[in-house]
Amino acid sequence: MIRVLIVEDDPLIAAAHRAYLGRLGGFDVVAEANTAQRGLRVASEASATSAPVDLVLLDLGLPDARGIDLASALSGIDPIPDIIAITAQRDLASVRDAMSRGVLLYLLKPFTFAAFKDKLEQYQRYRDATGGGGDAVSQRDVDRALAQLRTADEKRTAKKGASAATEDAVARAIRDSDDGLTASEVAAALGSSRVTAWRYLERLADEQTVTRLTEYGHAGRPQVRYRWGR
Repeated sequence: MIRVLIVEDDPLIAAAHRAYLGRLGGFDVVAEANTAQRGLRVASEASATSAPVDLVLLDLGLPDARGIDLASALSGIDPIPDIIAITAQRDLASVRDAMSRGVLLYLLKPFTFAAFKDKLEQYQRYRDATGGGGDAVSQRDVDRALAQLRTADEKRTAKKGASAATEDAVARAIRDSDDGLTASEVAAALGSSRVTAWRYLERLADEQTVTRLTEYGHAGRPQVRYRWGR
């Protein structure tokens, strides 16, 4: 099992991390921390035991410190845990800074279960490719291990006839809405057709990223409202 520390100050997102990891299997959430200070303390204490933290799911926007500073501090732990940044910070300067501090993968909020699954499965393949220790047999072995960290999003979305950018925009619209949105409301917000919005919403609902709520009592047919989370 891969031992995971969740460092996230939003309890709903932390709960989503835990639930999604449970659906994937192969991961054991050993602790959650809502500040950088607590995250570093938990990881440091675990490193002194026979069950150190293998992976940190790290929010970069923490209340007491920058997530990238925590990433740097984690590099002083032995063994050093791997880091996947899960954050709303989407500027390329933040991405470069995070990667320079040892972050292996970068997932933008709001995320779907499918996107989360892709990143964690990439990480699992990377661990499998590097788990033997010792010296690499050849350059090919090194390249093979690093190739596991390359994104598979394009293959997934192309295969299913979906746009990652549109899916991201639809997911963000739902998450930013307190009461949820209908397909028509999402279409109006994004400037797309209702059918397109509905198709992406249904995909998110099938992945359990959003919840369908059927509303009755209106004139005409009942309408479905989509809200973030399960």
